Amino acid sequence: MKNKVKLEVFDPAMCCSTGVCGSEVDPELVRFAGDLEWLKGQGVEVIRYNLAQTPAQFVNTVLVRDTLMREGNKCLPLILVGGNIVSSAKYPTREILSGFCE
Repeated sequence: MKNKVKLEVFDPAMCCSTGVCGSEVDPELVRFAGDLEWLKGQGVEVIRYNLAQTPAQFVNTVLVRDTLMREGNKCLPLILVGGNIVSSAKYPTREILSGFCE
């Protein structure tokens, strides 16, 4: 990853910023959190927003707001790279995330 890449994750409403808390932790969220940490180690700027904790970011990001208005919450999580949606409605694997950031 040669140039500084910015990856933004717009998560559905969760109890904490990563969803990796509480007694019933979703293993997919644990995997995804680890994959994001790996990306950070590769020099990718990773920013994560949670609908329950940072709703203003969802409203102020026009592309996200318009997608939510059109598709509803089922489109979450939305993954943006360079301000463009690269994934919606699922948490991509490390390999796919890496490909988005090349």
